[in-house]
Amino acid sequence: MVAQSVRVGELTERQIECAKRLTSAMFALGKQQASIGARMSKVGGFDRSALILLKTLAGMGPSRSSAVAAAVHSDPSTVSRQVAALVRDGLVERRADQEDGRASLLAATPKGLALLEEQRKRMALSLARMLRHWPSEELDRFVELLERFVGDHEKYLPTLISECAPPARSEGEN
Repeated sequence: MVAQSVRVGELTERQIECAKRLTSAMFALGKQQASIGARMSKVGGFDRSALILLKTLAGMGPSRSSAVAAAVHSDPSTVSRQVAALVRDGLVERRADQEDGRASLLAATPKGLALLEEQRKRMALSLARMLRHWPSEELDRFVELLERFVGDHEKYLPTLISECAPPARSEGEN
């Protein structure tokens, strides 16, 4: 706790209060996204975590399962289970690793990429309708700041994980 109190001492009350508001907003947005994900899971049969893996693979290109697990900060056995379902559904394929014949690479299939593109289009259109009453300069500024936040959040994510979440059992705890 001493280390945390030293860090807190480096922050102003205003910064801490803004971070509390941001935390509340992020939790609310996460809850709303989970609601969308739950509905998509019922209708399309794909859960949110599987789509996150698919999006990650699409961005990374062909990758080993361990690299995908590291990229999404998840347990390799969990990722393996989720990938198996994506492979079964034809959204991801296993390819031979040319550098190591014993290993395989995972890659998004054209069907998986098409699913992601369709999802992006639907979400973009829905969000555009939701935000159409915002003045364009405010919307541009919000998107610019949100993109900056997401970039900073991604860079800081390992620290956030270590500061906010206890180690998982697979990380050495009994």
